[in-house]
Amino acid sequence: MKRSDYFILGAAFLSFLFSISLWFSGQQQEGLYVGIWVPSILAAGAYIKQIFRK
Repeated sequence: MKRSDYFILGAAFLSFLFSISLWFSGQQQEGLYVGIWVPSILAAGAYIKQIFRK
């Protein structure tokens, strides 16, 4: 794994943790919104890796 892979996974994991903290602090709507970021970050990372792999 490259450094960029760790960055992408780290960003997705931090988003996941932020979503969980929002959910359990009573802000369910905001937690769901931030939770949607996780697959978006992973998809954007995969797309960027495909573009720069050429």
